[in-house]
Amino acid sequence: MNPNDDPFADIDRKIADSSRGFIVMVERDDIVGTVMVGHDGHRGWINYLGCHPDHRRRGVATALMAEAQRLLLERGCPKINLQVRESNESAHRFHESLGYANDDVTSFGPRLARDN
Repeated sequence: MNPNDDPFADIDRKIADSSRGFIVMVERDDIVGTVMVGHDGHRGWINYLGCHPDHRRRGVATALMAEAQRLLLERGCPKINLQVRESNESAHRFHESLGYANDDVTSFGPRLARDN
């Protein structure tokens, strides 16, 4: 994980903005996977897809991605974007297996504050 990322703060900001795009998969009383979904009116964004290690390779991430896509389609979103670190080869393979392709773009973005 990038040392500048604070997933707990990001989750708090997402819930404060809209809990509609925060998807949590629960099995019995355990959280087994999560994903955050946003829509800016032009593009949908998928962030923080995660699956508990004990539940990997059981379709959790695939189901979360399907639900994220369904939610974005329901909102009229024409395109989904997500970012994957270059070094995360398993995530690249996973998203490619779902039909996602590299858009051949470079992501730019400044840090607005140290605690964001």
